[in-house]
Amino acid sequence: MISRFRVAAGILRDSRGRVLIAERVGGGPFQGMWEFPGGKIGDGESPEQALERELLEELGIELGAVECFMHLEHDYPDRSVSIDFFLVRAWSNEPAGLEGQALRWVSPEQLGEQNILPADVPVIEALQQMAS
Repeated sequence: MISRFRVAAGILRDSRGRVLIAERVGGGPFQGMWEFPGGKIGDGESPEQALERELLEELGIELGAVECFMHLEHDYPDRSVSIDFFLVRAWSNEPAGLEGQALRWVSPEQLGEQNILPADVPVIEALQQMAS
């Protein structure tokens, strides 16, 4: 039986237009790959509530303005994910890897050179189109 997950992910851009990505930690098939920070949507949570909780837990930031960016579905061999991506327009505190994960600020043009999760590839393409 394939597991199904609902996920909320944030796209943070700094003043230079770079995007924040986080390294996957904690074992599993995706360890060492990079992703947009976020996590699973809990029972009774909206995607926005999950994003706010996850980014506080993972990065230590408090969200200000967020905007829906993209929704996509992706099937891996062992799981199916439904992801809501949000542009995070404002936040307080400096992002830090509170769960031991490395963080990187990367230009949209360089995102394709990173070892990004396959589910995030359509987002990279959309961000690159926005930047051009």
